[in-house]
Amino acid sequence: MQKLEQVCSIYIYCGNKKTNLECSQPYSKVKAVCTKLDELIDVIRVDQKRRGRNEEPIAMDILDRSSTELNGDFLHSQLLIDVLIKMKPNEQDQKELIELSEKEYEGNEVELKLVKEFQKEYTLDRAIWWYTRESFVYRLLNKALRVRNIEMIFLMRNVIRDVYEQLRTNQCEKPVTVYRGQIMSGDEIKQFRKSVGSIISLNSFLSTSLKREVAEGFLRQSMGSCNTSNSVGVIFKIEADPSVICDSEGDNRRPFSQIDGLSYYGGSEAEILFMVGSIFRLEHISEDKLAADAKIWMIHMRLCGDGENDLKELYNHMKSQGNDSEETNLMSLGLMMWNMGEFDLAEKYLLRRLSELLPNDPSIGGLYRSLGMVANEKGDFDSSLEWHEKSLKVTTRTTPSDYITIGNIHNSIGVVHET
Repeated sequence: MQKLEQVCSIYIYCGNKKTNLECSQPYSKVKAVCTKLDELIDVIRVDQKRRGRNEEPIAMDILDRSSTELNGDFLHSQLLIDVLIKMKPNEQDQKELIELSEKEYEGNEVELKLVKEFQKEYTLDRAIWWYTRESFVYRLLNKALRVRNIEMIFLMRNVIRDVYEQLRTNQCEKPVTVYRGQIMSGDEIKQFRKSVGSIISLNSFLSTSLKREVAEGFLRQSMGSCNTSNSVGVIFKIEADPSVICDSEGDNRRPFSQIDGLSYYGGSEAEILFMVGSIFRLEHISEDKLAADAKIWMIHMRLCGDGENDLKELYNHMKSQGNDSEETNLMSLGLMMWNMGEFDLAEKYLLRRLSELLPNDPSIGGLYRSLGMVANEKGDFDSSLEWHEKSLKVTTRTTPSDYITIGNIHNSIGVVHET
């Protein structure tokens, strides 16, 4: 059975585990030797879930110098993750996430039980454990990242930040070569072949393995169940050096770590998880073989630091347009939404920030002005003037000698009248 290409996995159900384990060691397709039926069912269920994850499309942006829209997506994805992982935890957001999850899975007792468990038992040091578990956390977060559902990503930022912290704490210390098996369409392969030399940004977490045979095993399973004329087997080969991903201050923005000891599944797959927003250089693509007659593509990528980002200067400029204060908060997020053209979300987060502030907070004048600019973009000129007048009143009272800011507010009021 080991030689049969159509066989992806072999599970042995027997009465003598020790003997069969010894006999099965030379055969890579043997996934488990079980003496209990429940154990066998659990092993198969876990393998199927893992295979399903490897069949999910990888959410990524390819940096295209000729496309302003694509490059904007690239930059905004990077900035969004930067803002979210720096924001402080908020109990209200966690409460909203629980309520939304309960509504999403209304009537599904299995998932609702997991939601309750998450609500009671989730802690920072269990973030990767929850993310890798087959549950609403993985499904909602990955879907939100894939389709760029910013509101859901915002609600799940605690999980994103906590996974980031665990990856950073357990960062791989030496360069590694990792692999991932993937099913892709013919059109996707064409896009990759045209993009050799380009920068690629991940919009989701990326699970890989130090063992090529693990990636090949998942790929065999996927090719066996996804055998269409337009589907292509791919193995990503990624070279990752941890020394390239630290910024000038020594901070690691996009960590990666071996998570076998942190994962819900545990195991011995030598799994390496890359942080969402990780950046790679597409080095080259070559043909390879999975078996005697199974042609696949090998996509070679290399992890990049910010210094290799072709849009580094623009990224730094956009970053500087956010909140100038050291604290990253809802105002930072609101200003970023404004830069992205998401004016309803910008207004939502800025108003929420306003509700958190005391009337004498020194940042309130700037917040009023930001709300005025957002209202102007939405075409609500009366509200825009009202916010700007509030900003002018506060600023002239608290910092009457700040002529530049006062002048800018007057200019903004003039722009609203002119519109």
